[in-house]
Amino acid sequence: MPCRLLASVSGRVALLVLWWWTHSATATNISVTAIDDGGRRITLPSPATRIISLAPHITELLYAAGAGPSVVGVSAWSDYPAAAEKLPVVTDGTRLELERIIDLKPDLIIAWKSGSNARQIARLRKLGLIVFESEPRSFEDIVQSLERFGTLAGSAEGKHAAATFTERLHELRERYSTGKKIRVFYQIWSSPLMTLSGRHLVTEALRLCGATNIFAESPQIAPTVSTEAVVAANPDVILLTDERGPGADRWRRLPQMKAVRNNHLFGVNGVLLNRAGPRILDGTALLCEHIDTARKRLQTN
Repeated sequence: MPCRLLASVSGRVALLVLWWWTHSATATNISVTAIDDGGRRITLPSPATRIISLAPHITELLYAAGAGPSVVGVSAWSDYPAAAEKLPVVTDGTRLELERIIDLKPDLIIAWKSGSNARQIARLRKLGLIVFESEPRSFEDIVQSLERFGTLAGSAEGKHAAATFTERLHELRERYSTGKKIRVFYQIWSSPLMTLSGRHLVTEALRLCGATNIFAESPQIAPTVSTEAVVAANPDVILLTDERGPGADRWRRLPQMKAVRNNHLFGVNGVLLNRAGPRILDGTALLCEHIDTARKRLQTN
């Protein structure tokens, strides 16, 4: 190749590299904005590169939105994906390790609106740290969380993950939402006996499967209930987060209940269903299978 042509090509390559570097640098300095679940407008001067998650569902949403490389600290029980288990733990779910959080120099902290310590969250804000509140209460909230987290981290993966979630959600609704409604008691703890109300995303998962939560109207998100109240409601199905635990034995001693008489006591994966993250659809698909099994049995009886 003639020297003049080689010089011309090299010059163009150099200019292209310089253009790409300049525009990439400029892009990373463009401010990003999102509204959190507390109604606050959160604006960052540039996409976050050091993010702290204060709840397991937040950790899962961040990784799904393509923000995993930017996560520098997590809460206890952030066990998915596996990469999150290697990160520093900054909260046990009730108390924040403020010094450790400050040492990690976060440019964004994502807190669980109803689960994080409100007083300590306020202190973080007083220290000048930016806090985004997360509280997904519906499938649509998960879609929006994926998009917002992707935006705040400068990742296009958030919109892709949101679209994938929406598509699968539509498929599940098409498959399971019709037919006889099944009344369900959803047990999350055996002693004391606890369930989840209509304020929790699990109730929407049940509704998608064509089921109703017998304690949907409870004002508390995770109410304690009595055995007598469940017996009186006489659900078609009892779902337990651990069917091998003592909670199942409690119900087997009550054969007068429809769920027990028809052998409709099913174990479900509480980690998948109780966390408002992308994997809730995995849990919902299994949940729908159990409910559909009960529906078909009841139709043939």
